[in-house]
Parts: sequence; structure tokens; C-alpha cells
Amino acid sequence: MTSFEDRQQGFEAKFAHDANTEFRVMARRNKLAGLWAAKLLGFADAEAETYAKTIVQADFEEAGDEDVIRKLVADLQATDTSEATIREALSGFLAEARAQIEAR
Repeated sequence: MTSFEDRQQGFEAKFAHDANTEFRVMARRNKLAGLWAAKLLGFADAEAETYAKTIVQADFEEAGDEDVIRKLVADLQATDTSEATIREALSGFLAEARAQIEAR
């Protein structure tokens, strides 16, 4: 194998690793957001975990964050939690999730 092929395989492996890490970070962020929202909704522990999974699954509807935000806005409507508050919370949860994943 040539050094060019070695470099190419190295870049491909790094890209795959980075993509996997980013997926895990976003899934963790969504779970943290789901647990936060569940607390606002008054869910117990088991219910909160189940609800958090629905937030993680909501992210598969379309690319980007709008699907998650749309679900959280609809679910938290009764709590008078604004979209701006949800977006701010997601930003904070992203930093927390990244720190948690990188600590592993």
C-alpha cells in the first residue's frame, strides 16, 4: 500500500469517527433536553426516560434541529415555555453532551 492510500484510509477513518461522535453528541443532547422537558411536565423517572426517548426519535424526522424544537414547543405549550427558552436550553445541553461524550 502506498503512503497516499494510507493517508486516504486515515482520513476516511477519522471522518467516520467524527460522524459517529457527532451523532452520539446530538442523541445525548436530545436525551438531556427530553429529561429537562419531562421534569417541566412533571413526569416521574420511568416516564421521563420514555419521554426522553421520544425526543431522541423526533430528531430522525428531518435534518437539523427544527423537528426536535417543534416537538418540544408543542409538548411544553402548557408550561408556557417559549421557543427561545427551548433553543437556549438545547444550546446548553449541546455543550454538556459534548463534554460527557468526550470524557468517555
